[in-house]
Amino acid sequence: MIGAHVIVGYTGDAGGRDALALGSAITRVTGGELTVAAVYPPGSPGQAVEAQANLAHAAGELGAQPAEYIAFESRGAGRGLAVVASRIKADLIVAGSAEGGQHGRIAIGSTADHLLHLSPEAVMLAPSGYLPPEEPSRLTLAYVHRPQCDEAVERVAQAALRLGVPLRLITLDLRTEDPGRLRDDLALAVRLAWESTGIEAETEVAEGFDVAAAMANLEWPPGDLLVCASSEDAQPHRVFLGEVAMKALRAASCPVTVLPRGFS
Repeated sequence: MIGAHVIVGYTGDAGGRDALALGSAITRVTGGELTVAAVYPPGSPGQAVEAQANLAHAAGELGAQPAEYIAFESRGAGRGLAVVASRIKADLIVAGSAEGGQHGRIAIGSTADHLLHLSPEAVMLAPSGYLPPEEPSRLTLAYVHRPQCDEAVERVAQAALRLGVPLRLITLDLRTEDPGRLRDDLALAVRLAWESTGIEAETEVAEGFDVAAAMANLEWPPGDLLVCASSEDAQPHRVFLGEVAMKALRAASCPVTVLPRGFS
């Protein structure tokens, strides 16, 4: 299960605080290690000092919760977080939304965009203004019938079992698919979850004329977490989010985790 070692990309803005709150909550649930990283560009002494100040502020926010703090020089924040994650063997990178986005939704800035297309580790994004609950309430996996999603069913079912929360499998019907086939695919995924963990997953087919409308037809209670598998276009052991999944991420009102291809 992801969350054994979480790295948070921290910035001194609302998105950074959202990411810190989410990463902190994840490690409290999983018992994993927490690393807070502030990335600054090369040749910028002033921003290096600012990065250290941001880390001090993050330490104050976390209080007694143990964490490691790293200031890292890189030409891009997303690239820097990916490099640090690999070096410290983190299995989850948490980032916040870009400034100016809609409250309660995920706004993708340059950092998140890089991570969603090249990260070697799972990526979790926090909606703007997100306040994590004490405990997770459910794991929801966006499912389509392909190998990456079948692998994700087993992994997410195992995570749900360890966390003691329900597992929901969702498929979006954009009025272009055969609803019967979609439900048959979900039935196979339910069987896969049951055979691998003994969990009986709930399923929903969300209808809509577009992805946002379909997502709006689903309930997202506090503590829900949406998980997406990477696209078939992803390099092995890399994150790459496809077009439909990207639209679902933008429409989600809960944190979203994207698993790299070949996640284990």
